[in-house]
Amino acid sequence: MAVDRARFVRACGLSELEDSTPKRVELDGTPVSVVRTEGEVFAINDICSHANVSLSEGEVEDCQIECWLHGSAFDLRTGKPSGLPATRPVPVYPVHIEGDDVLVSLTQES
Repeated sequence: MAVDRARFVRACGLSELEDSTPKRVELDGTPVSVVRTEGEVFAINDICSHANVSLSEGEVEDCQIECWLHGSAFDLRTGKPSGLPATRPVPVYPVHIEGDDVLVSLTQES
């Protein structure tokens, strides 16, 4: 499948990512948490929908990122919360890997 390269920006190097350790980056003014886990790389908005704090400071387990403040966890694939206190999902972004470059698109796929 061809990737619309114009939509994607470099977020970081694949070699910069440690397994299950979120890396916070800012892309066009948007805070994004990039996570390599379970053999895949995910990009999710870095701000918790419940408490407005950085998700990249939380733990990653079972393809979920947990907010360090109140314990809400969000699915890295869908952005949906798995439990309270968060009730709203956070945006997830398409990821494409080219060599060592992790490319992320802030454009939501329809």
